[in-house]
Amino acid sequence: MSVKKARVLLVEDELPLLQLLERYLVRLGFDVQTYSSSVQALGEFEAAPGRYDLVIADLGMPEIPGDTMLTRMLEIQPDLLILVCSGSPFYLSSLPKALEQRVGFLQKPFLPKMLLEAIEQLMARKDPDRG
Repeated sequence: MSVKKARVLLVEDELPLLQLLERYLVRLGFDVQTYSSSVQALGEFEAAPGRYDLVIADLGMPEIPGDTMLTRMLEIQPDLLILVCSGSPFYLSSLPKALEQRVGFLQKPFLPKMLLEAIEQLMARKDPDRG
């Protein structure tokens, strides 16, 4: 799957950051759907799980915690790629081994180029021929 063609579900409760990330990803060629509510994002995902190649989500969501939302998404679509963006530490080793390859972590604050690098690294894990 080409990075440029990837369909992204972006979940972030800080509206200025959500809008900034959306503009950046769209400019790079991603097809981006944004949500500032984890409840709405999960509902959208449950309605059409095959629509997304990648979920980029904040862990500190007010309604449904990000880790709960992401776990549910992976139960629905086990081959989904997820990039966790958070100001709080997150350890991939806390995940079941089978999920570690599907999840990446980017510590906030980050530069836009760091976001693209994290996405590319995650996608390379799913498709080793890209790597």
